[in-house]
Amino acid sequence: MHAIRLHAFGPAGNLRYEEVEDPEPGPGQVRVAVAAAGVHLLDTALRQGATGPAPGPVSLPTVPGREVAGTVESVGPGVDRGLLGTEVVAHLGFAPGGYAELAVTEADRLHRIPGNLDPARAVAMIGTGRTAMGIAQFADLGPGSVVLVPAAAGGIGTLLVQYAVHAGATVIGLAGGPEKTVRVRENGARLAVDYTDPDWAARLGDFRGRVTVVFDGVGGEVARTAVGMLAPGGRHLVFGWSAEGIGRGGPYLVEGVSEQVLGPAMLRRTGGADPLRTLETRALAEAAAGRLVPAVQRFPLARAAEAHRALETRGTVGKVVLEP
Repeated sequence: MHAIRLHAFGPAGNLRYEEVEDPEPGPGQVRVAVAAAGVHLLDTALRQGATGPAPGPVSLPTVPGREVAGTVESVGPGVDRGLLGTEVVAHLGFAPGGYAELAVTEADRLHRIPGNLDPARAVAMIGTGRTAMGIAQFADLGPGSVVLVPAAAGGIGTLLVQYAVHAGATVIGLAGGPEKTVRVRENGARLAVDYTDPDWAARLGDFRGRVTVVFDGVGGEVARTAVGMLAPGGRHLVFGWSAEGIGRGGPYLVEGVSEQVLGPAMLRRTGGADPLRTLETRALAEAAAGRLVPAVQRFPLARAAEAHRALETRGTVGKVVLEP
């Protein structure tokens, strides 16, 4: 099979399209013929040598990627052969291997792809979608809510805009450039503002001081300005700080206003024996019902390095997906 391999930490050019041996499923595992593989901003940090949330450093050489969708084409010992030929999507957890034509994962990680989703959109929901569901549960949204979403044209931002709109909230979306603000408006935002304009805050007009929730995955100066728009009692829900760079800096936090909502906090809020799977199931159900429609930007598998560069320079819209 062909796969993307990383032999040395460093720039995106270190991602190589190579021919490697097919992986074999072990007990309790399946092999998936990959139709779509998700690319995460965290992947770019791991490529550079950051440790990320994994229990240990990445071992080289490695095939990056932890989100896949495709068809079950082989099963290991102890796995129901009835899964063969099934279209599935799975998050691989801490195990890499997604940027490939074939990927192996545990059978109990699989979800069947709803019939109205293509593999690229399914893979967007299994990672980005579950994160959006985890974030959204911290906000009690309704018709009286005024929601501000920085990076509203990104993978998570797109879904949070749609979720808030369906909850009846008034949504303000920030995005970089006219093409992205058009997409934010198409997703239902009342106001779409280009945050690369130095005077973007003035565009909010009467909404300044009325915002009840800021969904912040950006941090930096945008976050500082956004928090200044909050109404008394408003909430700043933090799930990233991409403006500072993963592995560097940290989120902008204000005591009594800000709350970091990923990691253990998200798992506790979700509850249940397997909270991540619960969120994956919710995300796929929302997409199947048409309430959430992930934005997807597709790249051929062989152009994974280009996909990484585009993601790092904010040159993408929605979830980045590789297709073999």
